[in-house]
Amino acid sequence: MARRLFCATRALLLPFPAPAPAPAPAPAPISSAAVAEAAASLLPLLPCKRRKKLLKKLNSPRVAPIEPEAARRVPELDAVLDRDTAFRFLHRARSFLASLPPPHRIPLSEAGKLYRELGFPRGRKVARSAARHPLLFHLPVVDSVPHLALTPFMRSLLEEERRIHDTLLPSRVRAVRKLLMLTAHRRVPLAKLHHCRAVLGLPDDFRDRVRDFPNDFRVVVDPADGRHVLELVRWDPALAVSALERDYVVDERRVRRTFRFAVPHRRLMPLDAEDADRLDAATTFPLVSPYTNGALLKPWTPEAEKYRVGVVHEFLSLTVEKRAMIHHIVEFKEEFGLTRHMYESLKKQNRAFYLAGTEMNWALFLRDAYDENGILKEKDPLVLFNEKLQRYACMTKMDSGEAMTDASGLTE
Repeated sequence: MARRLFCATRALLLPFPAPAPAPAPAPAPISSAAVAEAAASLLPLLPCKRRKKLLKKLNSPRVAPIEPEAARRVPELDAVLDRDTAFRFLHRARSFLASLPPPHRIPLSEAGKLYRELGFPRGRKVARSAARHPLLFHLPVVDSVPHLALTPFMRSLLEEERRIHDTLLPSRVRAVRKLLMLTAHRRVPLAKLHHCRAVLGLPDDFRDRVRDFPNDFRVVVDPADGRHVLELVRWDPALAVSALERDYVVDERRVRRTFRFAVPHRRLMPLDAEDADRLDAATTFPLVSPYTNGALLKPWTPEAEKYRVGVVHEFLSLTVEKRAMIHHIVEFKEEFGLTRHMYESLKKQNRAFYLAGTEMNWALFLRDAYDENGILKEKDPLVLFNEKLQRYACMTKMDSGEAMTDASGLTE
């Protein structure tokens, strides 16, 4: 019943009858928070048993927002996660099919079992997800067996993406070097980098390309578990400058307003707002550089908290979209020396970070990297390519004229 209510609330939020949508730069999916609020508004209309069932679902960590106060939410940044959900099949399926040998196809019966790898809902048909993007995926029949495959136009787009990766490879190597300099022992398992490759903008074959940079990286085998580990060959002091330190030189006032490590005091202490700000500034600054050795800091001290917050801020600044899901950050928990109290530390720095999503799966944004409309201020070439790919994903075969014109331009 709860699932029906969620579907019904979506119908209430949509205009009826729905007009034929025109190709847009990116779809505007309904916010998950708006759907949950609409479902909650129906609670008084339900019988007691069904009300309890829906209320339990709304309070579940899968649905409950990470930011409980609606006034503090930023709908523009929440919409970014809803856009990712709408294009999950697009990005996962094209990455999976591109990793297969030519002609990049898989039998439809086998694809239906790979709902995690391809990014479609469990229990649904993969053909239904592929049909939503007719310019990029098709279902050819080979020897009487239907397959899921990439269209020729999609393969041309993948060639363009490969050229972009080749052009950006020096900057990606620099970002990985900075990431290794953030870690305690200047080493990271290659499997963790591969898991976070989309966030860091790394190509799918980066694990093989690191051997082309012997002056920067070294691949060793961990004797404890046999994993391949990427180690930093040399320390570069020129790279040991955080994004906050660079911004501090340009705009000191803005950086001072970004972070605040407040001193707890009782109400009996007669402090006005100006005196409280001065006291907090005395404990907030100076900040601790994330490129220092955090193991030398005493735990549960303001300096250790400053260090951990700075490490997370620097990690987000190395990502292509200045944001990351929590599982991407937890992936480097041991290397960065993060603790289980990191959530509370990030929540207090609401001027620097924004937490979006649900309690089970939430994302962390750098507020200064986005404008008031939720648009990234400085877009990486790979981000621009993904936006173009999403525009093509929204097109139908009737809109293929523009797509084919672009494809001919790619091959010239």
